[in-house]
Amino acid sequence: MNVEKGFVDAPIEEGIDLKQAILQLKKEKNAAILAHYYQKKEIQEVADFIGDSLALARIAQRLDNPIIVMCGVHFMGETAKILCPDKKVLLPDVNAGCSLADSCKAEDLKKVKEENPGLTVVSYVNTTADVKALTDVVVTSSNALQIVDALPKDARILFGPDRNLGSYVSARTGREMKIWDGACHVHEQFSTEGIVALKKEHPGAKVLVHPECKKSIVILADKVGSTAALLKYAQQSDAAEFIVATEPGIIVEMQKSCPGKTFIPAPPETSEGTVGCGCNDCAYMKLNTLEKLYNTLKYELPEVKVDEEVAAKAIKPIEKMLEMSEQLGI
Repeated sequence: MNVEKGFVDAPIEEGIDLKQAILQLKKEKNAAILAHYYQKKEIQEVADFIGDSLALARIAQRLDNPIIVMCGVHFMGETAKILCPDKKVLLPDVNAGCSLADSCKAEDLKKVKEENPGLTVVSYVNTTADVKALTDVVVTSSNALQIVDALPKDARILFGPDRNLGSYVSARTGREMKIWDGACHVHEQFSTEGIVALKKEHPGAKVLVHPECKKSIVILADKVGSTAALLKYAQQSDAAEFIVATEPGIIVEMQKSCPGKTFIPAPPETSEGTVGCGCNDCAYMKLNTLEKLYNTLKYELPEVKVDEEVAAKAIKPIEKMLEMSEQLGI
């Protein structure tokens, strides 16, 4: 058994029922499994809680379980550890990174801050602990509009790292902001032409779009929102069909909570600019598997660690966001 590959590389007993074995290990170790909406269906099926990134971290904070298994990407494990310093936080595969988080390095943000004293740094939750430690307030896709709008009118804002979310927030709030040039590889690659074609095939379908998408996709939307907001809209809408422009893992929960409704994943765009085939999956989210989850529970590895000094700084912008959210009633 070793974790040199970033996950526990150990043989699994032949013929084992992985789902039942995972549930048994979870019970024996008093562990809780938290899964992001973008995880594979089989992982969502063994999870105790399913949600978006910050919601899962806050759930972890409320739980009594000493072990938290975060089935998501690395920054999510870090956020959970920051909020739950006394709990053991496990990640099935530490290679599950994030193209958006990777687009903003702490050393680069530090340099920008030094060159532009007085900036108010607003960071999307999809960032590393080191970046959060340099941030004034964290936001999510569901509260970014309200929190940015509530900042002092004379604040010089740097919004990062997602340029599409930043542009959307700036347009909706009228706030001028310096915007970091980063993007999510999933939401950046949806095909405008493909969605238009699907609308013609399904004229009654509502288009659900995550604000990390490009403007050309956002303007086609009937609803723009976080994964949780898109799910809620689908649950409450009278429409029978939906075109979904976010990572297609959310469709598992949409279909589960909206029986009888049809959800169509928006297609990606190819490097040649044509409409691609299939779904626009997050390669990082899909690195987590039942096999890795089983071994993570069995060996309690890999464990997510966050430097104590970094964690002490990183929790402050998260607490600021929670404080502002409570004040704003969101």
